[in-house]
Amino acid sequence: MSITQALQHALQQRQTFLSSAQQHNTDCYRVFHGTVEGCNGLNIDRYGDAWLVQSFHDPLDEQRLDEIRQCLCAHLDLPVIYNDRSRGHSRINNDLSPEHDAFAREEHIMQENGIQFTSRLRHEGQDPLLFLDMRIGREYMLRHAQGKRVLNLFSYTCGIGTAAAVGGATQVMNVDFSSFALAAGKRNADLNQVTSVCEFVQSDVFPAIRQLAGLTVGGRRQQKLPSYPKLAQQQFDLVFLDPPRYAKSPFGIVDLINDYQSLFKPALLATKQGGTIVCCNNVAKVDKNAWFESLVRCVNKQGLAVSQAEWLDCYPDFPAFDDNHPLKIVALSIVDQSE
Repeated sequence: MSITQALQHALQQRQTFLSSAQQHNTDCYRVFHGTVEGCNGLNIDRYGDAWLVQSFHDPLDEQRLDEIRQCLCAHLDLPVIYNDRSRGHSRINNDLSPEHDAFAREEHIMQENGIQFTSRLRHEGQDPLLFLDMRIGREYMLRHAQGKRVLNLFSYTCGIGTAAAVGGATQVMNVDFSSFALAAGKRNADLNQVTSVCEFVQSDVFPAIRQLAGLTVGGRRQQKLPSYPKLAQQQFDLVFLDPPRYAKSPFGIVDLINDYQSLFKPALLATKQGGTIVCCNNVAKVDKNAWFESLVRCVNKQGLAVSQAEWLDCYPDFPAFDDNHPLKIVALSIVDQSE
């Protein structure tokens, strides 16, 4: 099957989804998920008023890119930006024409369920400013944040926090180490007129969450600890935990395969009894059931219990083999074990 045939088939498969997206004021979504739809490492997304084509394994030659461009523009005539990320560390490795480069670096505004988000298809980082597969997580926060105090850990550009604030949260604390990401988060809050309830904490998540949980801040062996913002111990009604796959800092190691608990335990302790913690794991090799059971064991060790667990499944613009999506999201309602 040619790339044109594969893309046309993917668009046809999404007709119901695309109609629903339009009805719900959503103009950012995936139209081709290459790993499942016939071209491994090639992803094509709509980000508002542009198409974004990204290749992660092999660069596209001009002929294949032109075939993709023609197919996309026949569906919806928008500028096409191509980011070749097939080299080391997934960094963008190709030049654009001056016109397209300027367009890619400008701010554009997109919508998801009527919530506005800032978008730049090229910037000082490498990933787009909104992860589209997390739409279900943002919708969950939009539905469940009314009147609640929310903690958003590894917030990136604060899409989760913005959705919670739009959904009526009384307080949203967004925590991330990147000043660039938090600046985009502040812009998202401003676009939706929810700045007054949003807080932006630039910090390594380890010291931030341990302080909020009332635990001692420590570090890795023989690592000198840098300064970090001081936070008072407090608990939240709704906590969202979405760590990267793996990261090192002087304060600890984020490892979603071998040590999710080092982040989950303090995040749990920062969750009020009767509250909810939403946990995410984006590593495909992590077994869904085994991961869930490890979360429940950790909850029980703290004298708490999971009264309800709700799995949040990704939308069909992100198909998965056997419906076993790499991104696993579960919302855990936490109560005292005696209840």
